[in-house]
Amino acid sequence: METLVKMVDLPSDLWVYLLIDLGLALLLLLLLKWMAGAFRKSSVTEELGVKDNFAFGISIAGGMLSLCIVLSSVVGRHVGLGYEEAAVGMLTFGLVGIILVKFGRFAHDKLVLNRIDSQAMIADRSVSVALVDAASLIASAIILRSMMLWVDGSDANAIIAITTGFLVVLAVLLVLTRLIERRYAKGNQNDSFQGALRKGQLALAIEHSGNLLGTATIVSSAGSLLDYNPVGYVSNVSGWLGVSVVLTISLMVLVTLSKHVILFGMDFRQEIDQQHNVGVACLALTLSIGIALIVNGVLGFLG
Repeated sequence: METLVKMVDLPSDLWVYLLIDLGLALLLLLLLKWMAGAFRKSSVTEELGVKDNFAFGISIAGGMLSLCIVLSSVVGRHVGLGYEEAAVGMLTFGLVGIILVKFGRFAHDKLVLNRIDSQAMIADRSVSVALVDAASLIASAIILRSMMLWVDGSDANAIIAITTGFLVVLAVLLVLTRLIERRYAKGNQNDSFQGALRKGQLALAIEHSGNLLGTATIVSSAGSLLDYNPVGYVSNVSGWLGVSVVLTISLMVLVTLSKHVILFGMDFRQEIDQQHNVGVACLALTLSIGIALIVNGVLGFLG
């Protein structure tokens, strides 16, 4: 049997670390669920089970998936260092992740989609806004995960590097959305991109979700191109800013070219913006995420 299946040697106390990580992860997920319903008139259970608010379900699912993505960068990194250090590290990075993801959502609501009251729209069952909200949370988590894997240890320098780098990438997402808004206004008689989302334009929401997730995916590969310096606060920030801008612009160019090739003979902008073609929007989402994954895979070998 040993000649057929060769496994690596596993630590004898691995199951203890696994129980610690899973238990604390479940605790943090419950905390996130409590926070989701803490400032609402009705509970999470009532929103999902009684009111059947699909939009709220999409939003909270995005939040939970984002936390799991962040925690996936933490679990296992403290195996063999002691149970107490493993628990403290999991809680520290988990709480930092929740705070930064929540801040990312707040910034997305108040700065990026500043003309939409996202939480009110989600409470009013807007699936379009909920999709963009969930995508923004997952995009933030993808970037956070890459930064947590990029830094060494779990000290103050690591947290500073994660926080400052995350703020820089949020600025990149803000600029990306403003460019998309300008493109939408130019092609739709100066109509409002955010106004279209507010009206429930599902195809536009799907495409924009792909833009956010694709950008986050390709930017997450910046860690493979940058060296982490625990005390190089300025170089860390400038590095993430420069590489993020270059990768984001590159993705926009590649996705645009691929749309013209794959959807040759079709006015895909009219199909999505004016005819609300969900099928074409799904193809656009796939291209954004797919090309980002391919580039990410190539750059990953550099790390």
